[in-house]
Amino acid sequence: MLHTPLCDLLGIEHPIVSAPMAGTATADLVAAVSAAGGFGLLGGTSLGGPEWLREQIRAVRELTDRPFGVGFISSAPGTADLMAVALEERVAAVSHSFADPTPWIEPAHRAGVKVLVQVQTVAQAVTAARAGADAIAAQGVEAGGHAGTTSATLPLVPAVVDAVGTIPVLAAGGIADGRGLAAALMLGAAGVWMGTRFVASNEWAGGEWAKARVVAASTDDAVQTRVYDLIASAPFPEWTADRVIRNPFVDAWQPREDEIPTHAAALRKQIEAAQSDGDAEVAAVRAGNVAGLIHTVEPAGEIVRWVAAEAERLLQERPAQILR
Repeated sequence: MLHTPLCDLLGIEHPIVSAPMAGTATADLVAAVSAAGGFGLLGGTSLGGPEWLREQIRAVRELTDRPFGVGFISSAPGTADLMAVALEERVAAVSHSFADPTPWIEPAHRAGVKVLVQVQTVAQAVTAARAGADAIAAQGVEAGGHAGTTSATLPLVPAVVDAVGTIPVLAAGGIADGRGLAAALMLGAAGVWMGTRFVASNEWAGGEWAKARVVAASTDDAVQTRVYDLIASAPFPEWTADRVIRNPFVDAWQPREDEIPTHAAALRKQIEAAQSDGDAEVAAVRAGNVAGLIHTVEPAGEIVRWVAAEAERLLQERPAQILR
């Protein structure tokens, strides 16, 4: 059975964390991941606000008694109010991303809550380590949704491992199966942080049309863009980009980013209508390059168990196949 320091830190069986996808990583998904022995993270930054978050936390607890947490887009307005709810509810851990985590760590520790920090560079990892992060997720550019634009997962993870000493590191970006988990562990990671694979799960709260688009996509279909962020004035740092499944809308506006402010209001209405209609030719479907490895929609708990079992098998069998 796989067991790493991340398992001890979070009180889990499998070193698998589900990403806190805003608006779509809700109670059903989080509970399913945690009940299967992983660690589910609620997407705490959403339009629902603090009371919605409190309801979601309590809904998870009605479904499982296993540990789980809440993740934040920490550059977004209102994070302090959302964080207060998570600490009041004493979730097992919170995660922060896209902002300096330093102000958030001491209050969480005072409340007995662990802090995971998602980083996109080695420098950010060092800052998180010095601030007292309990675990660090090193996210490569392959990741779905918002990520950095410089380092891929393969070189970033071992560089962060080397930089932060004994703090457990999670690999994020480009991981959807046991091969990815096994590879991450060989890079020195203590676990993985998976988003796109859980988009294609029964419990993910997005539309069925979006799940179908991920299953149909190839690795080459996932592209980084700023189109949707520019239209929505999204609260992400300028050094990030948004990885989505390529569609005609992105193809049309990617070369015309400088024109977006003039047309933003009309484009927002167009996107809202597409989301309502399930039109993936216009609406964003956020997914990483690893979409090309995903061919079915499965229960989230089965995904956790299957990824862990496949990784264990590979780590047992593969050395005998290649070492002489």
